[in-house]
Amino acid sequence: MRAGIHGVLQQMEVEVGQLVAPGTILARVVDPKHLKAELRISETQAKDVMVGQRATIDTRSEVLDGEVMRVDPTVLNGTVTIDVRLAGDLPAYLRPDLSVDGRVILDHRENVLKVSRPVYAQRDSTISLFKMEPDGIHASRVRVSIGQTSVNEIEILEGLQAGDEVILSDMSAWDDYDRIRLQ
Repeated sequence: MRAGIHGVLQQMEVEVGQLVAPGTILARVVDPKHLKAELRISETQAKDVMVGQRATIDTRSEVLDGEVMRVDPTVLNGTVTIDVRLAGDLPAYLRPDLSVDGRVILDHRENVLKVSRPVYAQRDSTISLFKMEPDGIHASRVRVSIGQTSVNEIEILEGLQAGDEVILSDMSAWDDYDRIRLQ
C-alpha cells in the first residue's frame, strides 16, 4: 500500500502480514507542512468563537499566529474543539500531537484600561472593588463599571484610573465595610 499524500508516518495501525477488512485504517500519515492546532475550550467560553477569528498558538518556544478554521458543533466532556490554521512558514520543530496553548482573539481594542478578572466579574456590569490608598495600608471600596471581559481580564469603563491598585481576591467577608486596613 502507498499513502495518498507525501508526509511522515505517524502511527501504524496494523502489523505486517495482518489480514484486514476493506476500509480498515492502516496507518496515519501527516504532512508536517500542513499542521493545525487543536484547542479545547470550555463550552461556556466557546459560544463567542467563530470561524475567521484571529488566534495565537504558544508552542512554548514561540508564539505563532493563526486563524480559527473550524468550531466543532459538539460538546465533549464540557469542551468544544476549535481547529486553528497556522499562518506563515512553520518552524521545523513542530510535530503532530505537540502540546500547545492557544488564545482566540474575540475582539481587539486600543487604549483600554484593564485589570485581571475577579471571579465574579460579568460583562457590562458594575462591581465593587477595594482600591489601595496612597498610604499602602488602607483600601477603600469603589464602584467599577465593566465593559468587555475575557477569560483573565476585564475592561474598566469607570471607577479606576491607570496606575490604581485593586484587590482582586474574594473580599465578600468585608461586604459591610467601605474601608479596610491591610496587615
